[in-house]
Order: sequence, then C-alpha cells, then structure tokens
Amino acid sequence: MSSRGRSFLAAVLSATLVLAPPQILLAASPQPVGAQNGMVVTAHHLASEAGVEALKSGGNAIDAAVAVGYVLAVVYPVAGNIGGGGFMTIRLKDGKTAFLDFRERAPLAATKTMYLDANGDVVKGASTNGYLAVGVPGSVMGLETAREKYGTKSRAELMAPAIKLARDGFSLEQGDVASLASGFKKLSSDKAAAAIFLKPDGKPLEIADTLKQPDLATSLEAVSKDGPDAFYKGAVADKIVDASRATGGILAKQDFEQYAVRELEPVTCSYRGYQILSSPPPSSGGIIICEILNILEGYPLSYLGQSSSATVHAMVEAMRYAFADRNAALGDPDFVKNPVSTLLDKTYAKAIRDSINPYKAGKSADVTPLGLAESNETTHYSIVDKDGNAVAVTYTLNGSFGAGVVAPGTGILLNNEMDDFTSKPGVANLYGLVQGEANAIAPKKTPLSSMSPTIVTKDGKLFMVIGSPGGARIITITLEAIINVIDHGMTIQEAIDAPRFHHQWQPDRVVMEPYALSSDTLKMLAEMGHNVQLDLGWPIWGQAAGILVGGKSLSEIEQGGGARLNGAMDSRAASGAAKGY
Repeated sequence: MSSRGRSFLAAVLSATLVLAPPQILLAASPQPVGAQNGMVVTAHHLASEAGVEALKSGGNAIDAAVAVGYVLAVVYPVAGNIGGGGFMTIRLKDGKTAFLDFRERAPLAATKTMYLDANGDVVKGASTNGYLAVGVPGSVMGLETAREKYGTKSRAELMAPAIKLARDGFSLEQGDVASLASGFKKLSSDKAAAAIFLKPDGKPLEIADTLKQPDLATSLEAVSKDGPDAFYKGAVADKIVDASRATGGILAKQDFEQYAVRELEPVTCSYRGYQILSSPPPSSGGIIICEILNILEGYPLSYLGQSSSATVHAMVEAMRYAFADRNAALGDPDFVKNPVSTLLDKTYAKAIRDSINPYKAGKSADVTPLGLAESNETTHYSIVDKDGNAVAVTYTLNGSFGAGVVAPGTGILLNNEMDDFTSKPGVANLYGLVQGEANAIAPKKTPLSSMSPTIVTKDGKLFMVIGSPGGARIITITLEAIINVIDHGMTIQEAIDAPRFHHQWQPDRVVMEPYALSSDTLKMLAEMGHNVQLDLGWPIWGQAAGILVGGKSLSEIEQGGGARLNGAMDSRAASGAAKGY
C-alpha cells in the first residue's frame, strides 16, 4: 500500500473509532425462502410458480428461465416483455459459463442526430415516447437461443403457462393494480394499449379484475408453433413495422430479419476470494461492479461498518471514479474498443484508491478517466436448479411500460430503449446519465446498459445469484447486495432489503433512500463535502432478486447448517416472490 493509501486507512479507522455512530437498526427483514432442490426468484409470483413447475417437471435452470421470461411478458407488463431485450448470465453445473446478449438494436435508419432539432438541441420525449423510441426487440430470439443451446424442454411446453395466462387471464392483486396505475397516463395515450390495460370506460383496472390479453396469446402461440421466425419474419414483425411507419417511427422489416443474439464471454473478477461473473459490454454493469469492488478491496469494510461515514465515503468515491469511466469509455463492442483489461486491473484500481482524499469528498468535475479518453422498470430474476445450474436474467422495456405503445393486433408493449444511447454528448438521459461518443447512435448498434445479471462463486462452487432493475442504479444495487453479504454478514434477504445509496459521477451528488444513513453519518459526510440528498423522485429503488447457496448468510454457510438454496425477493416488490421446492 502506498503512503497515501496508508494515510487514508489510518484516517478512516480513526474517524470510525472516534466519531462514527453505531450502526443503524433496520426494520427486520423476513427470513429467506429455503429449499433443497430448486429456487426461482422473480418480480411476480405467477412467474416464480411457472419457473418452479418447469424445474419440478425435469427442466433445468435455463428451461425455467425461458418459462419465467414469457410469463413475465404476460403478468408483469411494466417490464416483462417480448417487445424489449436483455442479458442472461449462465453458469452450468460443470463450471462452464456463458453470457447471452439479446439487447435491443438501433434500426437501420437510425442516425446519430435523430433526436436533435434544427438547433442541435435534444427534442424532449423523442427518445422515450412513441415508435421513434423503439429499438429492435431481442427477447424472443434470446429466450429461444438459450433454450436451444442450454435447455432440455420443448418450446411449446415452456411457453404453455404464458399462453394460458394471456388467453384465460389472471386475477389482479394489489401489486398488479398499483403497477398498472403508475402507467395509467402513458397507457391511456395509445389506443391499442388502452384497450388492453384499461377498462372499457377508460378507467383503471381494479383488484380482482381479470386481465385477458387475447392478441398477446395469439402472438405467443405463433412463436410457440414456428419459433423466432414467427416474430422476426412473420406477421408479428409486419404489424409492428406497419404501426411504426404509420406514426413516425423508422422500424423496417429488415431490422427484424437481421436481428441476431450475441454470445459473449462474461466479465470476471475476484473480491476477497470470491469470483464475480457478470455482464460484459454492451453492458457496463459487470465491468463497473468489478472496478468498484477492486477499489474497495483495499478497505476493511466489515470493520468500518455497513453504515459508517468511513464506509460510505470510500464507496461513494469508488462509485464516482468508476461511473466516470463508464460514461466516457464504454459502448457496443462491435463499434468501439472497450478498455476492459484496464478497468478490471487491480493496479488501476489501486491508483484510483491512492488518489482518494481520506478527509474530503472529491469533485466530479475534477475526475476524468485515468489514462482513458437501463431502467427504473427493468426486471431481474435468479434461478438455481437441483444440479447446480444457475441463471441470472435481467431484461427490460427501459422506462415503465416502455414507449407506451402496442402495435395493433399483437398485444405486445414495445420498448423505448433508444433513450439509452447518447442523444447528445453532455445531455442526460432518462436516468440522469451523462454519456459520451462511445455510446452514440448508429444503425444496428446496441445501447450501453447498466443491467448486471451476476453470479458469484467461492472455491469453484456456486455461492450467489443476484441482480436488479433500477436504471443506472442497477450497478450499485447489485454491488451493495454483494458487499452486504460478504463484508457485513447479512442474510441474503437483509442484504437485498437494506436501504441504498448511489453516486454516478454526474450529477455530483449522493442520493439515498429514506433511512439509509443516520443523521450523525449525514452530518459527517456533509462536513467532508459530500452533497447527500434524499431522492424522493425514486420512491422505490429497484427490486433485487437473489439466491444464496448453502445457507441464508455467510456465517450459516461456514457453519454448514443451512438450507441448500435460500431465495430472497426484494421487499420493495409488491408482486414478487421467491419460490422453491
């Protein structure tokens, strides 16, 4: 450790021993759900049930992931989708790993300046609302690629639960109604969407109403029968293209016909003896989680305490530097050269750590990448089967209910993923991210993402599956869950439920959930120069879904007395559930 690093360590230890308040007492989390054979954790209980049934009937974790993905498209329209895209991280029982990129792509007619007016200013709403905001969907091709390459069951068997729920309908519960109510204005503005998700008189659906989606059932049945060709080369694509052309969009049939899934090498790194397996570019998630972990590995976080000013200061500064790298350097690997090896280098992390002032907050305006030039309404699910195959899936429509449009006759809500590109360097997107040229719009390019479906191992054995929705905050939500388990000894449920904080370089502020930090900690951070704000604009930060293997906490794993699989669905999720058998 350099002299500056030793200075920081001495300073934070001193601050913790003398000034730091006792740890915040959080409301008790429920116990994780324990099971011996299989575990499925999703944002909707009906999807979790479908995943468990796939496992019980002899399917593996990949089969369950496919069944869950299609059911969420029916029962969780705010984010579940076949009109969007996402990522899947896979670790098989023999230790082999894979990563599938089925993220949306920019249409062939897309241009770098397509969301700018004649004066070069970004047109408000152009990249978030309506058909011009829609990227070419990838979920159908992604789920089928996963099934064909790594699954064991037929497409018809795995899609049957989703088709039944779409055709026969399902009774709405409180969480479903609240979710639909949050998108009432957006859904009301599109005739086809309103016909599905509102009552005939235009009023919101209510508890115990049955939501039937016959057009979506027909689309799903076509895919079940004919595979991805039904979506990308048949009537579904034709209907989406026709609706796009009629309303100022640029989607063309060729966009669908040319869509392909990429299989990439997952990003890997180590943290305190654990191996992290996560998403590579075009996701920034895995790289930035690893960069932050590499920086934090030099600090004794477990000793400093989960909510101490010393821990928060170190984490915020690590986030500041890593997000500066994210926003300036990363993009679609088919279009830009990503400095992956540099950002994953522990020597690079040490240089950042040595530059952090132990007594004072940094300024984002002074932070530039060293040596270098997703949505609130995403959804994540985690699955482990009886043999130890593990799958982490994060997929999205981007904003709530995506672009808020349904192509007539399809029943499919379409994404607004084009907003994840850099509409104009220096101008923030939907999630406040200020990005650069590496993420500029180009035909067939994939926008940079924060989605971080992550698997953690220890000594070659499966340890944890974790991920979350949350836009740019996906990275820090996933990061904090990992740290809470490994450094702070929380159960997987406590680690997910714990209040969160976040810094993303720009704007230069620390945002936090209510009760994330004590008044004493806030005072100390303010004295260090941190601008800490309670973010009331995001009342719910993500809905993480996690599984811990061998016990509900690290201590129980080490004692060898816990359930084999321990599932936890974020208590922030109104409809989610961890289910096992």
